[in-house]
Amino acid sequence: MNNYEIFHNLHQQNKPLIIANAWNVTSARVFLDNGYKAIATSSSAIANSLGYEDGEKISFGEMFFVVQRIISGIDIPLSVDMETGYSPNISEVITNIEKLFDIGVVGINLEDSQGKDLFIEKLTRIKNHLARKNMQLFVNARTDSFLENLPAALELTLDRLHPYEEAGADGIFVPFVKEKDEIKKITSATTLPVNVLCMPDLRSIEDLAECGVRRISMGSFLFKAHYNQLDKLIKNIIAKQSFAPLF
Repeated sequence: MNNYEIFHNLHQQNKPLIIANAWNVTSARVFLDNGYKAIATSSSAIANSLGYEDGEKISFGEMFFVVQRIISGIDIPLSVDMETGYSPNISEVITNIEKLFDIGVVGINLEDSQGKDLFIEKLTRIKNHLARKNMQLFVNARTDSFLENLPAALELTLDRLHPYEEAGADGIFVPFVKEKDEIKKITSATTLPVNVLCMPDLRSIEDLAECGVRRISMGSFLFKAHYNQLDKLIKNIIAKQSFAPLF
């Protein structure tokens, strides 16, 4: 099997695919060395590591360079967080996707923060283009009703599942959903594999598996936890007036 087929099949298991989100080659290799079956990037972590805020403040070229370096250092499937595609122009988004595909990326996350109707048009055009070019790419449709804390977030999410599935999405990502009952309603309403983000109040992989979740991402939480530990280490060196904490 090629990496796309491996990645696709990892979403069809009885237990969820656990995704660690990388921001550079070193982090990706740590995940690889510890047995992770696939890796995704975190747009927020990559941006923050280069001194940018999240939200496509980083250029596609800078993000692409980091992805290129990551993929050169691993041999397992890599999915890329594309936010809205790094362009307001759908044709340019497709060009960006082709560039990622050409270096071996097997999946992308694409978010609907610009609105449902535009996202359906974008998703349809992307999937039609991929089909014409015979390009195998797992498109994870991210819907942001919970992330944006919108009123009636569950109803808005449920309303988008079928249209996104019809437009060709391969998976549905619902970050910031926290209640198990809501997750069950989402997973029951679609045949697509549902991806959620780990949350401080929703930590158990077993609980999420019982809710029907097929993929769990760590997002930028891993990046933040890594640097929180670094902060503690540096403070400990000063407090102890010793480099012993390093060793």
